[in-house]
Amino acid sequence: MPDTTGRIPKGPAPDRVIGVVDPYDMALDRELWRWMPAGVSLAMARTPYHPLVVDELMASALGDDAEIRSTARSLAAVEPEAVVFACASGSFVHGVDGARRISAAIAEEVGAPAVTTSEALLEALDALGLARVAIATPYVPRLTERLEAFLAAEGHSVVGTAGLGLDHLIWHVPYRVTAGLVREADRPEAEAVFVSCTNLPTFDIIAPLEAELGKPVLTANQVTAWAGLRRLGLGLTARDQVLGAAGWAADG
Repeated sequence: MPDTTGRIPKGPAPDRVIGVVDPYDMALDRELWRWMPAGVSLAMARTPYHPLVVDELMASALGDDAEIRSTARSLAAVEPEAVVFACASGSFVHGVDGARRISAAIAEEVGAPAVTTSEALLEALDALGLARVAIATPYVPRLTERLEAFLAAEGHSVVGTAGLGLDHLIWHVPYRVTAGLVREADRPEAEAVFVSCTNLPTFDIIAPLEAELGKPVLTANQVTAWAGLRRLGLGLTARDQVLGAAGWAADG
């Protein structure tokens, strides 16, 4: 029956959709959502569970081709315009070739461009023209070393590192601990600090740390969201954050 009262609104236009392939232990969906501008929705899918601690073995398992493809395939019904693999360690553990294999598999299954967190980091560093970085991670040392090797292989000098040595419950780390970790990792010669792990809360401390350190502070969820939006021709929301000393654009 048609509405004759004039009180029923027309309703929203369909959102643009970014698909997200999450690792099974991802606990910070809300943080990714906070980066989204109005009119963009996230469709989440998780990889199968494995009873593993967070180390290089788990990171490697997260990139299993069959599991990545199956998880990505479940997103096809909502026809995302782009898909992100929201995991830093799972995409850097086997170098850039491993990251590219993951994004290629996702793109093939969904029929949309795809990017991993680690590829997004490289894109962000290139967009900002940064060569020397410090890295702050929640990981065990062996996994932090894999990130350092990943960046070095792509021509980015790691001039400082700091890690928490955690192998579980990373999303429980409070902001004050992460802020201290960033300060510990930073070096005068570092052009930026990268805070790894999409399961480490960072959203509300980026701007204060950038103001304190006088340089960009990049985080895993931040670069992941930016790279996904970039594939839609959009930039990060300015509602909650002003990002990066150099400013970030949709076209990089």
